[in-house]
Amino acid sequence: MQERIPNIYPFKVKKINGEEQPLSVYRNKVVLIVNTASECGFTPQLKELQQLKDEINNPDFEILGFPTNDFGKQEPLNGSDIASFCEINHGVQFPVFDKIMVRGPQAHPLYQFLSDKKQNLKLSSKPRWNFHKYLVNRNGEPVDYFLPFTKPLSSKIKKKIQQLLNQNAQ
Repeated sequence: MQERIPNIYPFKVKKINGEEQPLSVYRNKVVLIVNTASECGFTPQLKELQQLKDEINNPDFEILGFPTNDFGKQEPLNGSDIASFCEINHGVQFPVFDKIMVRGPQAHPLYQFLSDKKQNLKLSSKPRWNFHKYLVNRNGEPVDYFLPFTKPLSSKIKKKIQQLLNQNAQ
């Protein structure tokens, strides 16, 4: 009997409109999960994340944005104002979810899982600021992370995504 490897699929997240969405809808996709904020020095990465999505141009790759006010209170917006800001100011077309906490005891269960090696069996990396990026393989397993200063269009990120897309392509 094969041991079940922990993955992101059991988690549910709230869309901006409050509707719950299971992360299992991203099954068999390579996913980049990023905590975002609209008033951060790294906020221009929203545009770069969209450029990355456009450049890779693969239906098996998705970026998921999770706004948070955890760092320097840099996300004062809520709900549809966040979505409008991302789309109007940065051309964001990838899913941006409802604002959550990404660290500490009140962190969303998805982020507790992503940042804790005891839970995910691979990574131990808690977000220390906005635009911390987790890379998840086609099996929903976190396999890498990138610190906020690693730009979305860096060869390091692009190469890793491409490797994962080429593995077990269906």
